[in-house]
Amino acid sequence: MGTRSEEDLLDLEILDGVAGLFARLVAEGEELAKTVGVPAFVIKALHMLDTPLAMKDLGRRMQCDPSFITGIADTLEKHGLAAREADPGDRRVKRLVLTPAGAELKHRVEDEILARTPWRARLSTEERATLLALVRKMSPPLSATEGPCPAEEVSDFLATAAPLAAQPVRRQGRNEVPSPAAQ
Repeated sequence: MGTRSEEDLLDLEILDGVAGLFARLVAEGEELAKTVGVPAFVIKALHMLDTPLAMKDLGRRMQCDPSFITGIADTLEKHGLAAREADPGDRRVKRLVLTPAGAELKHRVEDEILARTPWRARLSTEERATLLALVRKMSPPLSATEGPCPAEEVSDFLATAAPLAAQPVRRQGRNEVPSPAAQ
């Protein structure tokens, strides 16, 4: 094996840092979901439901195959958080509308998420704006995916990323980079 360039080492450290941050955010979301008694994907769905939204549009926002949105809608209804209604412009289209309980939980969960975000506590407003610009620059535009929701694939990702993120990283002569959990 050859020696990696400084650019490769930097990119590998970024990858480790992003994987650790992602693992932390998913773990926080799962912990919050358990606290409020709903599956983690419900938190994401609540966040996406700003106004009555066609189920296919919710699927696009959540980057889910449409077949998964029916299950998500069923779960929201089961918990009394949203209801299906016909779209006034096209009665064939079903849209989801938050119930008062859903709107209250959405607000409470978003407040809790904001309190837990590592960037709010550690970055200035200007740094957060820069972070958002960089994330948007790297992120593809939202579109429906072929297959399950990313939330369905999180466990597979975490099975490999979380153990790596929990360990300090040493890369060929570079300084150790502590995992987010160690900071």
